[in-house]
Amino acid sequence: MLASAVFITCAVTGSGDSVRKNAHVPVTPEQIATSALEAHEAGAAIVHVHVRDPASGAPSRDPALFREVFERIRARNREVIVNLTGGMGGDLMLGPDESPLDFGRGTDFVGPRERIAHIIELEPEIGSLDCGSLNFDESLYGTTPRYLRSMAEAYRSKRIRPEIEVFELGHIELARQLMAEGLIEQPALFQLCLGIKYGAPATAEAMQAMRDALPPGVHWSAFGVGRMQMPMVASAVLLGGNVRVGLEDNLYLEKGVPATNAQLVERAVRIVELLGARVQSSAEARQRLGLRR
Repeated sequence: MLASAVFITCAVTGSGDSVRKNAHVPVTPEQIATSALEAHEAGAAIVHVHVRDPASGAPSRDPALFREVFERIRARNREVIVNLTGGMGGDLMLGPDESPLDFGRGTDFVGPRERIAHIIELEPEIGSLDCGSLNFDESLYGTTPRYLRSMAEAYRSKRIRPEIEVFELGHIELARQLMAEGLIEQPALFQLCLGIKYGAPATAEAMQAMRDALPPGVHWSAFGVGRMQMPMVASAVLLGGNVRVGLEDNLYLEKGVPATNAQLVERAVRIVELLGARVQSSAEARQRLGLRR
């Protein structure tokens, strides 16, 4: 089912160790806001925002940094849809086998309300909701159904639309439970996250399986990481979905050529249009998703 109209999300900077790999990865609030607005100008209806420590470039969840980015974007542009991440604060670096609870350097694990404090304070139109736990090589990203219920209820109280990020089929089942409990209003918004190690692979088959598992009538988007970013753009359009690109997920325009966020969005626009679909503006995406301004 080929999509006829597609909105593009740009994930501007992320939380990975990418700053030293690509000089275009924005670090300071000014750089992040500018890169987000450049992506919007290139065709992104939505910008997905993380923040980084301006001195070190390390990922951060400092509400003051989120506020500065948010206010810089809004001072220059009232149209772009801002999606603030709610996914920080779930990292557990397990200790040695004989004492796994002696958590290692890099552990940053906090309760549900602290994870989304900046979202509740700033009230963006969208806040992400990572709907389950996930393994990494040396760490665990952890969130529980109880945490998710608390976060979803806080979003609902502020009329913030959760973007439900799912990394495998079990996450969709958890999201279905939250919807059944009335914690997430319908039609829900899903983001299919493909290619993260030990999650769903970045293949057309995996994307279709996840799409087919979604509740009926929802809005959905998808992305792939690394070199699979643009193939997953094409797959999402062909399967009737929307797309996400950006430096959070992929650093290169082609092998050995560092990308900018705007360049990745421009390439996604070309793919969408070559497949016969139309790229939606922020205003169109806002109306389609039923977002409050």
